[in-house]
Amino acid sequence: MSRHPEVLWAQRSDKVYLTIALPDAKDVSVKCEQRGFFSFSATSAQGESFDFSLELFGSILPEGCRTKTGLRNIISLIQKEEKGWWKRLLKSEEKPAPYLKVDWNKWCDEDEESAEVGLDGDAALYEDGDGESSDDEGMLLHCRSSRSREGERQVTNKARGK
Repeated sequence: MSRHPEVLWAQRSDKVYLTIALPDAKDVSVKCEQRGFFSFSATSAQGESFDFSLELFGSILPEGCRTKTGLRNIISLIQKEEKGWWKRLLKSEEKPAPYLKVDWNKWCDEDEESAEVGLDGDAALYEDGDGESSDDEGMLLHCRSSRSREGERQVTNKARGK
């Protein structure tokens, strides 16, 4: 029987990021179809099969989809066919499966999206300085407003008793 890995997602106006938590994955297969279908399958280091399929909210460009397999996760960048913010990840209005969660480390609100590097520059987001795949910090994107950062400093200082 196949299992579902934890899948974190975030979006920008032109792309969707999926981070699939599956350490030491083998035989990774990702398929993107223009109608908005995304499918994933892989085998864990222990030989367990993992897979899932998603019917995404909108159409995508299969040729613009890229996947990077790291030590602890698989990161897929999915290019949207039309630029714009999706209301949700999936076409269905039903509650999403429990293995699908928002990736707050990569999340960016529509009004906070900053100019980012082009699709080729996104490759740098997949790696840290030594060329190895990074887990979370390599995909942290600079989209938070200065207002958000100031609020974080205030909370941190308050926690430290300053």
